Amino acid sequence: MISNYLSGDKALTYMLVRHKVADFARWKQIFDSHKEAQEKAGLKLKHLWRNLDDSNEVFFLFEVEDLKRAQAFLSSQDPKVKDEAGVRDEPDLYFLS
Repeated sequence: MISNYLSGDKALTYMLVRHKVADFARWKQIFDSHKEAQEKAGLKLKHLWRNLDDSNEVFFLFEVEDLKRAQAFLSSQDPKVKDEAGVRDEPDLYFLS
């Protein structure tokens, strides 16, 4: 995909996340249960991938409607939810444009 900067259009913002989970099926169930909260934060899931060499390593990409709302959503996350979902490491998180 050619960057929106090259075409002269306003660039969209995305959030790319990578982390490892103990059990993908369990993590996915909890991840999906937060869809409404993600949407209220202006996050629209565009892609979800699993590492072919490690099916419990997850990558996902959100389109970000409002950067400040997305950051507020992330900072309000309860650490217990990550534990319940089986997140095994600190996620790598990137805002991209």
